[in-house]
Amino acid sequence: MRKNNTHQQFIESFRHSAPYIHAHRDRTFVIAFGGEAIADNQFSDLVHDIALLHSLGIRLVLVHGARPQIENKLKANGSTFEYANGLRITDDIALTCVKEAAGTVRVEIEALLSMGLDNTPMSGARIGVTSGNFVIARPLGIRNGIDYCHTGEVRRVEGAAIRQHLEDRRIVLLSPLGYSPTGEVFNLSAEEIATATASELHADKLILLTEGDMLKDSRRRLIRQLTLKEATSLLGSKRQLPAPVERQLQHAIQACQHGVRRVHLLDRQQNGALLLELFTRDGLGTLITADTYEDLREATIDDVGGILALIRPLEEEGILVKRSREMLEMEINHFLVIERDGTVIACAALYPCDKQPLAELACLAVHADYHNAGYGDALLQTIEMRAKRTDIRKLVVLTTRTAHWFREHGFSAGDKSDLPARKKGLYNYQRNSRIFFKLLD
Repeated sequence: MRKNNTHQQFIESFRHSAPYIHAHRDRTFVIAFGGEAIADNQFSDLVHDIALLHSLGIRLVLVHGARPQIENKLKANGSTFEYANGLRITDDIALTCVKEAAGTVRVEIEALLSMGLDNTPMSGARIGVTSGNFVIARPLGIRNGIDYCHTGEVRRVEGAAIRQHLEDRRIVLLSPLGYSPTGEVFNLSAEEIATATASELHADKLILLTEGDMLKDSRRRLIRQLTLKEATSLLGSKRQLPAPVERQLQHAIQACQHGVRRVHLLDRQQNGALLLELFTRDGLGTLITADTYEDLREATIDDVGGILALIRPLEEEGILVKRSREMLEMEINHFLVIERDGTVIACAALYPCDKQPLAELACLAVHADYHNAGYGDALLQTIEMRAKRTDIRKLVVLTTRTAHWFREHGFSAGDKSDLPARKKGLYNYQRNSRIFFKLLD
């Protein structure tokens, strides 16, 4: 019986991963990890997971750090990094150590990606890895009287060259080094390189593997998702964030502002973090999404007229339940709207259920001129995100005409027992609406 249960769990998990496998194929992901990951005895597990992503058709750019390896070389030479204003000063001795450490780490990663031993996760893998001078850098120079020597910043990334290697199904591996047109080498931040590369490529995802510090709310709970607007607001608030978390948030915001659709912050020390984040519904890290719809906001009393104009045709067709102006005014705090040029073109409402981790999604409507433009998806995503933050575990919706849309978005068929208590007695048998639900956690 135990064996059968194990088989069934595998089948279910594999089936649930299928939509993500299809969605990620031929997408471009930039993954950054520090030298701490490479020094870890379990680094080979991370490499195996990266190889699996490659085998599933994902185009990968890897950016590695080398801080502990550099510090070990400096220590062996009797030297240390000097810092000023939070930035490293890379003198001649330090640069030699940086180049030696980065070169050693790069070779180690390439060797692991070249493994093909039987009875290992890399068995049968044939992975081409490309490294090169894809990052053009410039010196930080002298700031506030301090010469940062060979510490630099990204000037540009050779996107066309990287794209060509990705088209040829090679993994591109970038070290924390940059090169100038005059032949100089500069010590760079791996996170800065990853952010600049993801922005240049307009990557579908930037994934930053962290070393334990994660973005949490005031109750020490992991923040699962933020929009770009929310992330910017958090960074600009008075709340004190750990330095590594603040830095990662800055890079995430920068990437989203420059064409990256999604940024994932993951705890590298979690075994299988990449796979769990990319191939399960809830993941285990923090997702920061670009504000594709900057006009999506909470509704105000001034939006009542616009919402009425939007939903009236749908009410007349029997798609939506009729709502009076008075009802909308009383319940406007439950609504989200998308406005364009002063007109409400989409709306949705979330009605939490008292004393239950349950809420009703209602009045999801998009103007006919904007069907298939993704506004419904954006509203649903925002509704789900807000529901999760208030510990709601289940969304319920009633529909007469759009069952297929909700099924496509992860909802399952339900019955009256799934409804909030206040709705069970109000169920309209004449409308005979179908009931769907979606588990959020």
